[in-house]
Amino acid sequence: MRPTSARPTPGRLRRRVSAVVGLVAASLAGVVVLAAVQTAGPTRSHAGSRTLTVATWNMCGVERWHCDGTGDRRAKRGEVVGLATARGARVVFLQEACASDVSAVRARLGRSWHSVFRPYSWRSKAGRTSTVRCGSGSRDAAGFAMLSAYPLSHVRTVASRQPTVGLRRGVVCASVAAHRLTVCNAHLSRPGDDLAHPRWELRDDQLKALTGAARGRRVVYGGDLNVDPPSGRNPVAWVWPSAPYGTQRECDQRSASARSGRATHVSGHKLDYLFTGLPRAGCTVRDTGDSDHYAVLLRVRTG
Repeated sequence: MRPTSARPTPGRLRRRVSAVVGLVAASLAGVVVLAAVQTAGPTRSHAGSRTLTVATWNMCGVERWHCDGTGDRRAKRGEVVGLATARGARVVFLQEACASDVSAVRARLGRSWHSVFRPYSWRSKAGRTSTVRCGSGSRDAAGFAMLSAYPLSHVRTVASRQPTVGLRRGVVCASVAAHRLTVCNAHLSRPGDDLAHPRWELRDDQLKALTGAARGRRVVYGGDLNVDPPSGRNPVAWVWPSAPYGTQRECDQRSASARSGRATHVSGHKLDYLFTGLPRAGCTVRDTGDSDHYAVLLRVRTG
């Protein structure tokens, strides 16, 4: 971790493009808002088929986080179900999800599905920690989650540096024994999230923790990493460790030397990722219409 010399682009950008432009100008010039291009969706995968489809989607399910106008909770739940049914995802990473929505989706998908939920927390200046709620006066926790068509074992929360004061997100990993695979879902901090040290950069330490937990070949990891790819146009490219894009490849990485990918946010930024050490069989970027983030689906060969 080290202080930043200038405040980078906030990773958690919002739907109103007029507001986004002002935030982006601090670190990137000439950004054009892009529309996601959806390629052919992955086919359904089962353990015996030697392929697996993993999806990640920031649901934008916490209304007070500027998520009004991104679809109601019923629509968001339906989109997650669709990722698992129509789009064939057997493992789904979710961010900015409400605990009751994760439970409802799991129930709709059937008793063979499994879930893991980790709530966000807020640490006060006095050092008190409280669970973040999805709505005002609600007891429904907001957090990040994994849904899986296969049993999840060795579930663990990965220790990672979090804001001294402010919103704490995190990393959760699990094993999918049916595919001999480790899966990790992460939601990283934004610049300025540590209210006690607003110039501190946390994503470098958080990415090291994530990649340290997802070593090797038989992994799929990612989520909403709140940072652009490590291209020459990214002033904070230094936060990225060497394994992503190098030892492992990203869903939308076109070549070994590529450090880019299609936008996954309405602002035109790529913030959402899926990395693996296994051979990739397909990548889809899907604008759901029910979030300011697009869903990313990666199909890997696990045999």
